[in-house]
Amino acid sequence: GLVDVVSKKGRYLGTGFLSERSKIRVRLISRNANDQFDAAFWRRKLQWAWDYRKSVMAPEDLDACRIIFGEADAFPGLTVDKFHDLLSVQVLSVGMERIQDLLLPALAEILRADGFPIRGVFLRNDAALREKEGLAQGKGWYPLPGEAVPESPLTEITENGVKYLVDVENGQKTGFFLDQKYNRRAVGRIARGKTVLDCFTHTGSFALNAAAGGAKHVTAVDVSASAVEMARANAERNGLSGVVDCVAANVFDLLPALEKEPKRYDFIILDPPAFTKSRKTVANAISGYKEINYRAMKLLPRGGYLATCSCSHFATEEKFAAMLHSAAKDAGVQLRQIEARQQSCDHPILWGVEETNYLKFYLFQVV
Repeated sequence: GLVDVVSKKGRYLGTGFLSERSKIRVRLISRNANDQFDAAFWRRKLQWAWDYRKSVMAPEDLDACRIIFGEADAFPGLTVDKFHDLLSVQVLSVGMERIQDLLLPALAEILRADGFPIRGVFLRNDAALREKEGLAQGKGWYPLPGEAVPESPLTEITENGVKYLVDVENGQKTGFFLDQKYNRRAVGRIARGKTVLDCFTHTGSFALNAAAGGAKHVTAVDVSASAVEMARANAERNGLSGVVDCVAANVFDLLPALEKEPKRYDFIILDPPAFTKSRKTVANAISGYKEINYRAMKLLPRGGYLATCSCSHFATEEKFAAMLHSAAKDAGVQLRQIEARQQSCDHPILWGVEETNYLKFYLFQVV
């Protein structure tokens, strides 16, 4: 339930959900002593979160966006992604689990009132983190009151003018990675006329933005055969099959092998999964990041372009930048920075909560 947090001197610090099982004993939802934590309070907070997205994003970008980003929206342990007409929800705290029957129907109502035809809500609670809160894992449709459960977990979204099929039941995390939306757009701007290698392509999002931006040719690589198949299907969906080749391969093996061949790529994109999810393995992760960045820098000709990123908040900006300096020195190249970017604005960074600041993204020219 809800508890007040006070200092040793009795000063009110905030109100939050108590979890006796979790290592995070209290998750704050308010620092206002006058708040009344009734249904109107929660609906107001949901409306604020949605109004924020409408303010900071173009209308066309609202087709697929994150509506609730945990602590950054003062809903600790709750993630809600909107994929066209479906909401994909992950509940990772016992407090949010207790009030989901209040939150989810209200959020669907708020979106429908703005003209967005939400046809269903899918719970992606297949995350091991739930067990640390004493919650069971599982996934399935959330039954909106008085409504039939949708027949299909598939929907089509449009991001940056590119169409994707999203599977909210079986896709990664909540179904699709939305945090690179504007970084993909930045890649598309640079890709015109270039031969591009997109490493760790997943379902092809960076590759397709490069192709849609006018790339001469794009090779999209991922170790997962099923991801490559989905990337290939997405290329076909957008009429880009003639420009995009999708290849199943281990990037750590592929990059050294390409060094033995003539240089044929003038733009390389590195969007790896999180190499570390704890402080204990940061050193190994930095070593992995350095390996792929060093290889990419060696593969690129002078004047070539590199997009590189990390989505682990444990690999801090300082550590990641130091790794890039070291990789460039070992590769014998100099990096000319075009842009340093972060996650898109529907994943807002809340100062004082370091976990919300996780994505580092750089665009360089190798000189």
